[in-house]
Order: sequence, then C-alpha cells, then structure tokens
Amino acid sequence: MSDTAPRLATYDDLLGLAEDIHAEVLAGQIITSPAPLPMHARAQRALGRFIGGPFDDDDGRGGPGGWWILPEVNVRLAPHDVVRPDVAGWRRERLPAPWNTRPIDVVPDWICEILSPSNAAHDRVTKAKLYAKHGLPNLWLLDPAEPVLEVFQLTDGRWTCVGSYDDAATARVVPFEAIELAVDALFPPKH
Repeated sequence: MSDTAPRLATYDDLLGLAEDIHAEVLAGQIITSPAPLPMHARAQRALGRFIGGPFDDDDGRGGPGGWWILPEVNVRLAPHDVVRPDVAGWRRERLPAPWNTRPIDVVPDWICEILSPSNAAHDRVTKAKLYAKHGLPNLWLLDPAEPVLEVFQLTDGRWTCVGSYDDAATARVVPFEAIELAVDALFPPKH
C-alpha cells in the first residue's frame, strides 16, 4: 500500500490539453466543461458590449473607463486553483497591462459567471466559495434561461446579495453604477 498523496494539478497541466478544451483546475483537479449553448455565448457577448463597452472600450471616449473586461481568460487564484471565468474585470490600477500574461495572477475585481443547465450548481456553490476564499469583491451570476441577474458583494468573507434583476429591470448595478444597465440586453431576445 502506498502512502503517496495524489499529485495536484496546476496551470502547467492545462497547457497539456488541446486548446479547444474548456478546463479549469479546482482544488488540484482538472475540471472540463462542454462548449457553451448559444444563449450562454450571446450573454457573454452582451456583457462585453454593455459592460466592456463603457468601462473598457470607451475609456477616454465618453465612457467611464478604468477597467479591463476580458472573457474566458485563465486566472490563477492559487497554484492548484486556476479558473476561467466567463467574463472577468480588473480595475486598471490593479492590473496595468494584462496583454501578454497567461495565467493572470491578480484576483479580479469582478467576475460574471453565466449559468448553464449543466453547470449552475458548480458556479453557484463550488466556484462562488472559491472566489470568496480568494477575496473576489464582486460576483454576478447571470442566468439566461430564467432570465435573471444576481449580484453579490463579499462582506466579511461571505457573499451578500445586493440585487436581483429580471429582464424588465433598468438599474445601476455594482460595481458598474456609473451607467444604467437595461438588464434585458444581457439575454437572448424572447420569441
């Protein structure tokens, strides 16, 4: 009988996978997930436009700016915890130039996970606990099937829900209160 502990995966193990495999390392285990549904991809693109537009792309051109908003980048929270959030954002003063960095070793200021039927519990429980453990201050959970946006802030190491919005809402949503967000723009159109 061997007393050798199993080897824990790191970012280097992700590099050995095919590029088209969506994978993360959580608690030293490689976790893979299928390609997203079109409604997931649509929500991700909408976040890039309606959050990334004014806070990243429009910096100095009329938007509030001050952020980098990036989809699907590897973020190393710890050696055995490497996540790939659907969309993540960093205040520029905390991450001046992320362009040639992989993985990013700075905890984001905001993450939005887009829920899919196959991963909702994983994002709501496993990843939310991991994000809290590493001090992520703002977490959005976007459910295109419902359609609902839930907004959480970290308070004393625990998530506090600071808002829930359906597709009828127009709101100033933390941490992007500088703009009014028409929440329905984040979801696929209704038929």
